[in-house]
Amino acid sequence: MRRTRNPAAVRRPAALGSALAAVLVLGGCGAEVESDGKEAGKVTVKRCGEPVEYSVPQRAVAYEGGSADKLFALGLTDHVYGYVMPPANPPVSESPWASEYARVKMLSDDLLNKEVVVEAKSDFVVAGWNSGFKDERGITPEILDKLGIQSFMHTESCFNYPGHPERMRPFDALYTDLERLGRIFRVEEKAAEVVAGLKERVAKVRAKAPKGDPVPVFLYDSGTDQPFTAGNQVPPDDIIGTAGGRNVFSGLDERWTQVNWESVAEAEPEVVVILDYGDQPAQKKIDFLKKSPHTRGPPRGEEGQLLHPRLQRGHQRPPQHRRPGEVRRVPAGPRALRHRRPPVPRPADPAGGRTGRRLRGRCRAPPGGRRRGCWGRGRRRPAPRSRRPRSPRGPTWRRRRRWRAR
Repeated sequence: MRRTRNPAAVRRPAALGSALAAVLVLGGCGAEVESDGKEAGKVTVKRCGEPVEYSVPQRAVAYEGGSADKLFALGLTDHVYGYVMPPANPPVSESPWASEYARVKMLSDDLLNKEVVVEAKSDFVVAGWNSGFKDERGITPEILDKLGIQSFMHTESCFNYPGHPERMRPFDALYTDLERLGRIFRVEEKAAEVVAGLKERVAKVRAKAPKGDPVPVFLYDSGTDQPFTAGNQVPPDDIIGTAGGRNVFSGLDERWTQVNWESVAEAEPEVVVILDYGDQPAQKKIDFLKKSPHTRGPPRGEEGQLLHPRLQRGHQRPPQHRRPGEVRRVPAGPRALRHRRPPVPRPADPAGGRTGRRLRGRCRAPPGGRRRGCWGRGRRRPAPRSRRPRSPRGPTWRRRRRWRAR
C-alpha cells in the first residue's frame, strides 16, 4: 500500500542531502602545538573501560586514517613514527593532512600485525578492537603490554571489548578519544579546543536539519548477494541522525555488518548513501543498484536520491575539509528498495471470461520471497466445484404429490 505523503515531505530528502553534506565537510586543523610541559612521569587514562598508565609516546604507529587523523588534528606529527594504511582507505594525498602524512613513514599497506610494530620500534599503537587489534592476527593490547609497547583503542570499538567493554554514541566516542589522547600526550588544551570546535559545528548542522519525522536512510557500503551496511556503533549512524535522517539499521547493535536485501526492502529507505572508497567506487555500486532485481524498480511517480560521499569504512576521524563535489546528489534512484514487478494479467478466453491460467514463464517469485497468486508454470487453476444438479423430486414434485393426496 502506498503511503500518503504531504508535499513538504517530498522536499525532505534534498534537505537531508544538504545537511549530510554539511556534516561531511566539517573542517579540522592539523597545526602543530606546544606541549603543556608535563611530560615527566605517567598519567592514568582509560583504554576502553580499563585504567592504564601512559608515558608520553615518541614513536607512535597509527592504523588506518581514523587513527592518524586524530593524532594530526592534535598537532602530534612529531610524535608519530609511521602509519599502516590498508587499500580500503582513501589515498592520503586527498587528506587535508597530506603534508603531515608526508612527514611520517608508511610502514605497510596491509593489515596491522605485531611484526610491523616491533620492526618500527614503536612505543605506542593506535587502532580499534576487532579492526587493528585482533586475537586471530596475534596483536592485542595484552600482547603489546608484555612487549612493553603502549596501546590505545578507539572508544567506538570498545562496546564488545572482552573484559573491559565501554559503550558510547559514536560522536561522543570521538570527543572522548581526542580528550584521552590529549592527556596521554599532555596537550589537553589543544584537545579541548578541537572538541569544542567540533561540537559547535555539529550543533550548526543539527540546527539546519529538516524538521519533522527523520528521513529513512540506507547506507550501502558494498556487497551484491548481501549488502554490507552500518549498525548503531559506527559514526555514519550519528552523521545521518545529525543531518535529520534515520539509519534504517540503527536497531542493529553492531558496527559494520551484513544484512539481506529483503530487510532493506522492508525498511523502505527514501535516501541511499553509498560509500565511495578505494577499490569500491560509488559509480560501480550505483550501476549495480540500477540493474539488480532487488533495487531496479523505484515506486512509480516517486523519485529517491543517491548520495555517495568519499569516505573510508574505518574508525571515526575528526571532521575535516573535503574537496568540492565529493558529495553529490544523483536525481535517479530508488526511494524504497522494493522488489516491485507489475502484475501479469491472465489472458481472457474466447467466451469473455478468464481461463484461470497465467502466462507461462512469467509467474516467478522475487529473490528470497514466495510466489503470490501463482499456480505453477503451465498449470491450470482448479475449476470451482459446480453446483449439484437439481433433484428431479424438487418443490414442484412435492406440491403435486400433496395435491394428489387430497
